Amino acid sequence: MSTPADKPEVVELPVAPAIVPSARHRRATTQRVREARDRLTSTSGTRPAFDHELLRQYAQTRLSASFVVMLLLVATGVLFGFWMAPAAAAAWTFGMLCIHAVIIYNCKGYLKEPSSATSTRKWRARFILFDLLYGLCWTTILVHPAGSDPVTNTLMMFLMLLVVAVSSMLSASLPIAALAATAPVTSAIAFKFAMGGSFNNYILAILTLTAEGFFALLAHRLHSTTLATLEARAEKDALIGELEQAKAISDEARHRAESANVAKSRFLAQMSHELRTPLNAILGFSEVMKSEIFGEHAVAVYKSYSADIHNSGVHLLNLINEILDLSRIEAGRYELNEEAVSLVHVVTECHHLLKLRASNRGITIHEVFEQGMPRIWGDERATRQIVLNLLSNAIKFTPQGGEIWLKAGWTASGGQYLSVKDNGSGIAEDEIPIVLASFGQGSNSIKSAEQGAGLGLPIAKSLIDMHGGTFTLRSKLRVGTEVIVTFPPERVMSALAPMAEEGPPLQPAQAGDHTAEERRRLRNKPIMNAGTGLRV
Repeated sequence: MSTPADKPEVVELPVAPAIVPSARHRRATTQRVREARDRLTSTSGTRPAFDHELLRQYAQTRLSASFVVMLLLVATGVLFGFWMAPAAAAAWTFGMLCIHAVIIYNCKGYLKEPSSATSTRKWRARFILFDLLYGLCWTTILVHPAGSDPVTNTLMMFLMLLVVAVSSMLSASLPIAALAATAPVTSAIAFKFAMGGSFNNYILAILTLTAEGFFALLAHRLHSTTLATLEARAEKDALIGELEQAKAISDEARHRAESANVAKSRFLAQMSHELRTPLNAILGFSEVMKSEIFGEHAVAVYKSYSADIHNSGVHLLNLINEILDLSRIEAGRYELNEEAVSLVHVVTECHHLLKLRASNRGITIHEVFEQGMPRIWGDERATRQIVLNLLSNAIKFTPQGGEIWLKAGWTASGGQYLSVKDNGSGIAEDEIPIVLASFGQGSNSIKSAEQGAGLGLPIAKSLIDMHGGTFTLRSKLRVGTEVIVTFPPERVMSALAPMAEEGPPLQPAQAGDHTAEERRRLRNKPIMNAGTGLRV
């Protein structure tokens, strides 16, 4: 009996993590694909837009140098009139001027015509053909002088270099046209030097070909520089376009956010009025029912129900107030009513307000205050709200029989600080940014039976930021939490130094303090001289 084969072990290969390309990588990839597509559709290996711009520069260069080229043609015709028949030199000069006029006319026509891919290819081929004809006409006259004496060779070399240099500079935006204009000239001159048969002629032929290579390389370098300039300008224009588009999107988003903020403020203002009106009735009637002002309830449980209704109404009213305060702070409409405030006095009052609540839970609150601290310049209501929010959170998350420390004193820079520290459950380090955000709650807050809206710490942080202070939250799980708020030294009101100059006397000087002359004048002064016009 055959035994079944063992079940093959299946090994699960680790799955490679998905690589999410960044926005910059996607943008660079898209740009490379676009550039490759443009080069494939272009006749010169560059973008079609660059082909048009390069031809524009070629035409503009030809037009700007038309007068110089005309002078060169006339001077060459006059010079060659001494080596050949004047009629032939005049005919060559006239023919070259006609070709030059045709090139100028076509350059002007190209600049007036709107750009398109088809017309760019047509004009590009036309300009190359004109430059080839231009170079062949130069060849006819440069190879004409007879003889191989040094003067003739020098003249031919000089004119060849001049023609090649001028043509390379004029056609640098179109390297093929530059090659078409210079290659016939240099090839004919090099061939004529090589046919001389002497060593010197061979050297001149090599120098001619070397000069052609040098100017061809120079034209290529100029073309590369021009192309790089065009690419840089295109990238700058694209970047400017993206920035303008991003600015437009940002402005539109800002307008939408402002509109939403206005709508939210109107909604909250309307809803605060609509909610507070019935809440006042709920709180008032539930307070009457809880206190049994008009007599005891027939059913005792109604009293506890009334107390629950009153407590729920108070909680809802506090929540509405917190939402309104936070919305005003975020909208920048919360104005500080600044005055001289004693930080120790505010903390003491808040301690007395919440002392009963802490005593019901068996929590001990310790006060550690530095004595003799001057007042600070700030909003008393905002300062009181900061202390109440921090102390309420500490009482809420401190277990039965826990301890809370309230500290107030000087900072190292000369400001004043307030510290609220408890030995509660604490906050995880990764949850600190969450609890400091609006409506953010940590895991301990969610598990707690006494939950809040998550607005106490954000409101306290925003209020202390409006005072120019700092808000620091330090916490460790199962150890406790400490919140430290500081007021800057600029808000501490230091006592003024005594005045150096003596003030006026509080009482008039006595008669015994006057000199003898003053006492005599006082005795002679009339008792009543009002309205008499007399002067003493």
